[in-house]
Amino acid sequence: MAVSMRDLDSAFQGAGQKSYPSCNQVRMCGISSFGRLLYSLTMFSGLEIWRIENLRPVPIPNSSHGKFYTGDSYVILKTTGLKNGALRHDIHYWLGKDTSQDEAGTAAIKTVELDAALGGRAVQYREVQGHETEKFLSYFKPCIIPLEGGVASGFKHVEAEEHKTRLFVCKGKHVVPFARSSLNHDDIFILDTKSKIFQFNGYNSSIQERAKALEVVQYIKDTYHHGKCEVAAVEDGKLMADAETGEFWGFFGGFAPLPKKTSSDEEKTVDSHTIKLLCVEKGKAEPVDTDSLTRQLLDTNKCYLLDCGVEVFVWMGRNTSLDERKAASGAAEELVSSESRPKVHIIRVIEGFETVVFRSKFESWPQTAEVTVSEDGRGKVAALLKRQGVNVKGLLKADPVKEEPQPHIDCTGHLQVWRVNGQEKILLPASDQSKLYSGDCYIFQYSYPGEEKEEYLIGTWFGKQSVEEDRVSAVSLASKMVESLKFLASQGRIYEGNEPALFYLICQSVIVYKGGLSDGYKKYVEEKEVPDETYQEDGVALFRIQGSGPDNMQAIQVDAVASSLNSSYCHILHSGSTVFTWTGSLTTSDTHELVERQLDLIKPNVQSKPQKEGSESEQFWDLLGGKSEYSSQKIGRDAESDPHLFSCTFSNGMDDSFSGWQNYVTEIYNFSQDDLMTEDIFILDCHSEIFVWVGQQVDSKNKMQALTIGEKFLERDFLLENLSREAPIYIVMEGSEPPFFTCFFTWDSAKSSMHGNSFQRKLTLVKNGGTPVTDKPKRRTPVSYGGRSSVPDKSQRSRSMSFSPDRVRVRGRSPAFNALAATFENPSARNLSTPPPVVRKLYPKSVTPDSAKLNSKASAIAALSAGFEKSAPPREAMIPRSIKVSPEVTKPKLETNNKENYRSSRIESLTIQEDAKENEAEDEEGLVIFPYERLKTTSTDPVTEIDVTKRETYLSSAEFREKFGMSKEAFYKLPKWKQNKHKMALQLF
Repeated sequence: MAVSMRDLDSAFQGAGQKSYPSCNQVRMCGISSFGRLLYSLTMFSGLEIWRIENLRPVPIPNSSHGKFYTGDSYVILKTTGLKNGALRHDIHYWLGKDTSQDEAGTAAIKTVELDAALGGRAVQYREVQGHETEKFLSYFKPCIIPLEGGVASGFKHVEAEEHKTRLFVCKGKHVVPFARSSLNHDDIFILDTKSKIFQFNGYNSSIQERAKALEVVQYIKDTYHHGKCEVAAVEDGKLMADAETGEFWGFFGGFAPLPKKTSSDEEKTVDSHTIKLLCVEKGKAEPVDTDSLTRQLLDTNKCYLLDCGVEVFVWMGRNTSLDERKAASGAAEELVSSESRPKVHIIRVIEGFETVVFRSKFESWPQTAEVTVSEDGRGKVAALLKRQGVNVKGLLKADPVKEEPQPHIDCTGHLQVWRVNGQEKILLPASDQSKLYSGDCYIFQYSYPGEEKEEYLIGTWFGKQSVEEDRVSAVSLASKMVESLKFLASQGRIYEGNEPALFYLICQSVIVYKGGLSDGYKKYVEEKEVPDETYQEDGVALFRIQGSGPDNMQAIQVDAVASSLNSSYCHILHSGSTVFTWTGSLTTSDTHELVERQLDLIKPNVQSKPQKEGSESEQFWDLLGGKSEYSSQKIGRDAESDPHLFSCTFSNGMDDSFSGWQNYVTEIYNFSQDDLMTEDIFILDCHSEIFVWVGQQVDSKNKMQALTIGEKFLERDFLLENLSREAPIYIVMEGSEPPFFTCFFTWDSAKSSMHGNSFQRKLTLVKNGGTPVTDKPKRRTPVSYGGRSSVPDKSQRSRSMSFSPDRVRVRGRSPAFNALAATFENPSARNLSTPPPVVRKLYPKSVTPDSAKLNSKASAIAALSAGFEKSAPPREAMIPRSIKVSPEVTKPKLETNNKENYRSSRIESLTIQEDAKENEAEDEEGLVIFPYERLKTTSTDPVTEIDVTKRETYLSSAEFREKFGMSKEAFYKLPKWKQNKHKMALQLF
């Protein structure tokens, strides 16, 4: 579509360059320069409004946003910054009930021009006073209350006058006639009197509608009563014995039953309306003769009207001119006016940017329409404006932002993993908890320190080859674990191949083997007579290596054939003791480092033979069965998109078939934490994963069906996003929201520490104008799994996945720590001559031992003692911090009996190894050390419970230098293959 300067109104120059950052952008603030840039965008409104004056758009100042006069017409532009850096535009034109036809027509035409100025991609909505769309109303929270008057219409703006009794209906927040006949059982009404505001809740209204109406009551109270008036809630059907109910009905001449709401003639016509497609040519709309609606009916060189009764869509082809689009908009206005349907919404969409609702009207709509989106219009407009000195940065699509996986969770917690075998779960040792089989199902429990208590995430992982019996059992067992924690733990369901970044960040390193170990998998292989592909250590196996870093890496076993190779990845191929590492031509040095790390886990004691793509040996190809073509395309994963929040109202229950699902689910636009109501279930759709938030007052049956509700949501795919049925699902309970959920909101933890965001709590706040007094504090005390006294044994706490001495990870707490914490909670029971524990810290290899050395335990003891005696927040009292000490203080001498007490109460070390045993020595760097003779692979007295892939780290600095001929710092600067060569020569590999 060609755009010239004459098509642009000067009032629109520079429009659409300010935006509200999306929820995903807000959560990035503070972690990057881009995040800080987005934060600065919040200083602008993101909302631009023009009023039609003398048939021209005139900008409205921010201070007047939300004030609409019944005699005027307005053009509203909402600009939102998306996660990928692009800007999304929504354009609305609002028509007051008393606006003139000329003003309404001008607003409609100017909306088309504004879209052209923005590149022809915006969705355009016609808003009629009293029948606005939910999307439009969400811009003006809590509501808009149109004011009498106007500009060009000849009305004068009404000045402040004596208060008049008014009746509002909270279905579009508009004023209705003050009469009993206006009331019904379906809506919520607000009666605003001089001294009191009444909220009448129709019997059939939802708790969501009632809560939103309270926000309107608060607005009216603050705006028209200066915050000083009484507020009362009247329930439909409540007995007259209630004083406030009687007072309410007194304004209507006394109580009388309300008739059932009957549909007007107009509503009946709309409901029975047959969808019709009309083609607009030369300003006239002619019906298209067709038996079914398909995408192929729409010609890119034409404009069409899709008349759906409740709404009329104007579809504009990419190759249509500005005049043709204006003519199509005029035809839609004429269609609505001629049939006397003023309440019908008109929505204009551009080819390639159709709304979900529009696409859903067609029987078939391709997932990816073959549309060439030209940047000519946007680029030409930008060039024209730039010559006038206007900043056009916002008109051009920004490059997507490259994000590293963000955990949004404390990754120093404690991980436990169980393999499911029928109706039982088998606890895996720490060394195997990241080794998964595709034919099995697993349950994982991750506990981590929260703001005020220990938090839990309990999840299931389903392998691609796992059997249904194990999957059902895994869900049941995980649910029982959540129930034992009084439903305070978050729950997750994860499928192989669709793991979220959070899963990998928790596990650190994941190896997925083919086949399975469960009885169910073996039975399936036997009954179906299919090959058992279970991984054999001495067989031929090929692994694809992927990930973004040491804290997020995976080795996925694939078919051992050449076609499984991919130029974008590195691979490990082994056959018994023969190991090859294959480097794809499109890989980076970071990926090469991941290969070395994963090799230490898959084949730790074997020297590999490097193979570069294009120069492979014959032996390499022979193991893969010969050469063949393979891909160079990186495996694609669903990206996290801008989130959408849906409320699921199941107040009257829901049958097991979940029929009529569309009647339960409603999207909430421009959502916030306050939209989460304790009486309902909500779904946060992030495309790559979804969250099911369950309020405290949700019916127990619906609460137990939370996972099924999430699965049904994926199946229905409301936004037609082509959601994966195997996308991760998290179940989040109100009051125990994890940080990887709250990061999508501007979260106030104080709100979630009360009784919940219930209607009654909101009503109390509106009535009293302050924080309500709760009967009892909401659950904030630590709870236990199995009483929490059943601490995992030491083997479960050790983290053999810590690959280098500069990676400090803490997994769980030792029994000594729990005993120590209990002792300090009861000072009278503690032997004051027993010194508190010393927290030892492992310093990175880039820091020299001398500079990092803790030369004085005396200062550590004194500082830590002071910390315990001093009042501290619960989190600090539970987890002592590392203490910095001065090097001048001398080391104290401890009595023998105190030494024993000291060792027995010591907390776990922040090193690659668990607490030192009673008779083990410590290196001067605070590391647990062993003699070389015990660390050798041929030792007759080998050390147990160490990371066998890092034997050299347990040598003292002196013995390390003696054996290797260099310092540890110099050694870790060597390439990985050189390190392995030295270790093999010393029998440490």
